[in-house]
Amino acid sequence: MARGFRKRITQENTENSGFGSRASGRFINKDGLPNVRRRGVNVFNRLSWYHTMLNLSSFRFITYLVVMYIFINLIFACIYYLIGVEHLTGIDKSDPMNEFIDVFFFSSQTFTTVGYGRIAPIGFLASLVATFEAFLGLLTFAIATGLFYGRFSRPRAYLRFSDIALIAPFQDVTALMFRLAPYKNNALTDADVTLSAAIEINEGETLKSNFYRLETHLSKINTLALNWTIVHKIDENSPFFGFSEDDFKNTNIEIIVHVRAFDEVFSNTVVQRSSYVSREIIYGAKFSTMYYPDKEKDSTILDLDKINEYQKVELPAFDMEKA
Repeated sequence: MARGFRKRITQENTENSGFGSRASGRFINKDGLPNVRRRGVNVFNRLSWYHTMLNLSSFRFITYLVVMYIFINLIFACIYYLIGVEHLTGIDKSDPMNEFIDVFFFSSQTFTTVGYGRIAPIGFLASLVATFEAFLGLLTFAIATGLFYGRFSRPRAYLRFSDIALIAPFQDVTALMFRLAPYKNNALTDADVTLSAAIEINEGETLKSNFYRLETHLSKINTLALNWTIVHKIDENSPFFGFSEDDFKNTNIEIIVHVRAFDEVFSNTVVQRSSYVSREIIYGAKFSTMYYPDKEKDSTILDLDKINEYQKVELPAFDMEKA
């Protein structure tokens, strides 16, 4: 381990991160959610289905709705078929497959309360099932509509983080850098960032994580329109002071990122989190420029495909006598 690192571990944690020193693994996943699994309660109490559905990707959300819709109608189609197709008028009774297809589409028409009228229930039991299915359909579509509105209207930062962080030259020393950029046309102002470092150390035979607040070269900007490179200068005030390339590779490190900005359209504060672990930190590199003027030089092009592009560079020599 580096000399500077040995000096820092004698101090107490400098930040209340919300994670205990005995927690293990990654603290914050790349999607910004805590890497915590809860036990002691059943799955229905452990999960908020509303939050789960809001946090799903658009493709998975639509897929779940379609699969659930087909599954419910298959269940009711089987119920109608068990009751007997003679209790439904207008059924094509040429063969069992046609009967089941007609029953399935009758179920979908009842579930959506469309009711074309070609097929209708006869008798108390079939009518009772159709009544309950129509009621369930109204509730289901009301819930689906609420979820669609919640997903559509929920304020989000829509920030894309670089997949990697770099140890790059900065002001005659080195700095930890990563960058982020907005990828939608939302207007974000008064953006600020908070960085924390979790460094795993040995205390006897026990592994524990110490948390440190990382100072940033620029912690707040007025407008987040282009990419923003977050820089933590590695000087004598940094927990990484004196770290070599091997130290970054062989020490369990996690950089926890917390970004907050104001969305002018929603008039609300939006938050997004991410993190970087040791294997995602590249030593001796700098980011390539990801924005440039257009051909007419009337506007600026922000190329999000370049957010992870970097070049290998030589770092300034570290003077161990100053560590």
